[in-house]
Amino acid sequence: MTEKNETSRRILWGAGTARTLRAHWMLHELGIAYEMRPIGSRTGETQTAEFTGLNPRQKIPLLQDGDLTLAESAAIVTYLAETYGQPAGLIPPAGSPERAKYFEWCFFTMMELDAHTLYVIRKHTQLARIYGEAADAVRAAREGFDKQVRVADQLLGSKGPFLLGGSFTGADILLTTCLSWAQRLEVPLSATLQEYAERTTSREGYRLGFAANQRA
Repeated sequence: MTEKNETSRRILWGAGTARTLRAHWMLHELGIAYEMRPIGSRTGETQTAEFTGLNPRQKIPLLQDGDLTLAESAAIVTYLAETYGQPAGLIPPAGSPERAKYFEWCFFTMMELDAHTLYVIRKHTQLARIYGEAADAVRAAREGFDKQVRVADQLLGSKGPFLLGGSFTGADILLTTCLSWAQRLEVPLSATLQEYAERTTSREGYRLGFAANQRA
């Protein structure tokens, strides 16, 4: 583990969502102590003057690590892995082909699974009172998720046990949280993806991060 910011004050804002879980999980994978501010989305807590001053986007999670203030769950996961997790193999070496594949999986997961499909489903089902019902959009998003997640299914079925082969990385945190989210939205997963999720969520870092991510 690198000594950068080793004695700095770390604060993680946010709890209760799949996206905040990612940051909690990585911090516990690394065994890094941090303070929690378990504010929730759509509670008014992200609109306070204090939080807006830290993150004008008014979104969670948000990490403060010494002088650094960083938003966006994938950015937080990657920053923590790069800064503290290289000895543990949580991110491949910079400049390596494996690092390029790490980024490919991160961007794919955040765009094709998180933003373009799962969040569309949630917006027009669980959050329909805000965004309205849109049956066609939900149907297309479910079909899109099924099509895109097959890429991960095929890779894990042939090369697993993790996205980059034998090493668990931050990319697996992103994918696993999307798969868990899909299950909560009653989107079916293949046996391969279910086994993968069982494997990743059996890790101590996940169990501790999941507990820390509870709003209560």
